[in-house]
Amino acid sequence: MKLGVCYYPEHWPEDWWVDDARRMADLGLKQVRIGEFAWSRLEPAPGQLTFDWLARALDTLGGAGLEVVLGTPTATPPKWLVDSLPGMLAVDAHGRERGFGSRRHYCFSSEPYRAECARIVTALADRFGTHPAVTAWQTDNEYGCHDTVESYSAGARTAFQAWLTQRYGSVEALNRAWGNVFWSMEYRCFDEIELPAGTVTEASPAHRLAFQRFSSDQVTSFNRLQADIIRPRSPGRDIIHNFMGQFTAFDHFDVGADLDVSSWDSYPLGFLEWFGWPQVVKARFMRQGHPDFTAFHHDLYRATSGGRWQVMELQPGPVNWGAWNPAPLPGMVRAWSWEAFAHGAEVVSYFRWRQAPFAQEQMHAGLLRPDSSEAEAVDEVRAVAAELPLVAGATTAQAPVALMVDYPGIWSTTIQPQGRDFRPLEIILAFYAAARRLGLDVDVVGPQADLTGYAILLLPHLPVWPEGLAARIAAAGCQVVAGPRTGSKTGEHAIPDGLPPEGLKTLADLTVLRVESLRSGWLEPAGPYQVSHWLEHVRTGLPVRAATDSGHPVWIDGGQVQYLACWPCPRLLDDVLRPLAAGLDPLDLPDGLRLRRRGEVRFAVNYAPEPVSLRAHVPGLEHVEWLIGGPELAPAGVAAWRDIRFAQTSPSTSSMP
Repeated sequence: MKLGVCYYPEHWPEDWWVDDARRMADLGLKQVRIGEFAWSRLEPAPGQLTFDWLARALDTLGGAGLEVVLGTPTATPPKWLVDSLPGMLAVDAHGRERGFGSRRHYCFSSEPYRAECARIVTALADRFGTHPAVTAWQTDNEYGCHDTVESYSAGARTAFQAWLTQRYGSVEALNRAWGNVFWSMEYRCFDEIELPAGTVTEASPAHRLAFQRFSSDQVTSFNRLQADIIRPRSPGRDIIHNFMGQFTAFDHFDVGADLDVSSWDSYPLGFLEWFGWPQVVKARFMRQGHPDFTAFHHDLYRATSGGRWQVMELQPGPVNWGAWNPAPLPGMVRAWSWEAFAHGAEVVSYFRWRQAPFAQEQMHAGLLRPDSSEAEAVDEVRAVAAELPLVAGATTAQAPVALMVDYPGIWSTTIQPQGRDFRPLEIILAFYAAARRLGLDVDVVGPQADLTGYAILLLPHLPVWPEGLAARIAAAGCQVVAGPRTGSKTGEHAIPDGLPPEGLKTLADLTVLRVESLRSGWLEPAGPYQVSHWLEHVRTGLPVRAATDSGHPVWIDGGQVQYLACWPCPRLLDDVLRPLAAGLDPLDLPDGLRLRRRGEVRFAVNYAPEPVSLRAHVPGLEHVEWLIGGPELAPAGVAAWRDIRFAQTSPSTSSMP
């Protein structure tokens, strides 16, 4: 467990570097991320490679005992390169070319740009691949940020047609798969197929889904290009990419397969404004962030690269890109740091070292102010650095609950939501939060995951049933809670033969006959529960535990499978999950208190704006050794403890795969 920071030596006078490096080390920082936006300084003119300044920066940082994550600069191609490569810029759905002047202004499908990326990455890896300060590489930066996964360029059209040819083999097979007989959309050859934009009304959903799969594959292959260059030239160094929150436009499991370590950029206050929570929730957690959003992304990205992950960017103060940008509650930077470590992070790195007084991010706080004086978060970072040895050696073990996330399923629903406010990530997070309110640890898993050892499997949003999932569930013997729209689509975005829920029918006897989306604000009464957003009309012979007042089953008990034929309210989710978790010692946590176990050590974080007593909610605290804090948590408070009885009787835990 280490602390790090993001640093831009090219932004500051070189005679500042030594002092900056010394202060970083004195603060307890161990890792520094540099270089990911520096192409114009690395190559100010075509072929004019100026790497000496970077070599001096690496020597300076390494000389202070700091490990360096060196970024490839491909997220910000310089102006001379853009001018020399017509067609390399991304094109939006309206046919407008994305212009130069900020960042991420390239098309993933531009083969000439890929060649230039390969050239600069090769040169960097050849020069610095074995530099003693370089312990890891970051590929590019935040793939897809600013809606740049999908490009509607001529290069993307050509690449898409080739991708379709490989996927379907014949245009006749494509026509059948997409249902192109509808509206006379049948094609004679692959060359006739355009990108799904500019149509008079809705484009074919199967066409759109195929384009999303293609676009995701382009991100994956772009990342693999860089990883394949770096790996042999920089042996023993990790390859990392920094993902984003609330972003589903490409399959992170696919990209993660080529990484050693997944990371993500955590901005709890900025994300609070982006998500669809009620205003009362946003007001309550304005300075803390939502108590489940950040933790969900920790668990998601931990899953994408085999269990190794870190936070590459954590906000240390107000950011610049939200609709509103409040300051964190005092103590929250420390609390966010500890929550990441509780979920298994190897590194928590803050963005950034010094606040820039110029350009687009000048209102984004750093650990230092623009005048190099310490900003408010520094004391909290110093506290975390001092506390880290207190929990050294704690490793992450498999959680009792698995929550499955499938990106193509998210794309399928996003393409045809059938209800304007049916947002897949929101229902996924609702299930995750329900488990967290019970004090349960959750692992996010991909659609092909081995389920052995899990007591409960949550399927909040799985419209495309993965091959072999029913057999894996049966083999694991886990209890299943499935949400609405489960098995509702084939991989080509069609209603399955025999009606939904495809795949789940082998485990539970039920059929979805009709669905309806409920207008925003409508609450359908269902006994003690309230249904919103979505309601299914189901035929079943299984016991019905709850139904709408009009008679439609919403909670169907299939024994091993609990099926929710609606968008469930928190009370319904709690009543479904609590009995299934009876053997896992479920708790009843207030809305701001969250727990997470890392091996023998259990952590608590108080997101609430008022104090909370752990003794009122967590039994057995008379038998614990307090490592950090104690049972009384102030707002933004953190505690960590080891159960003395558990430590004496349990075998040592091992890092989860």
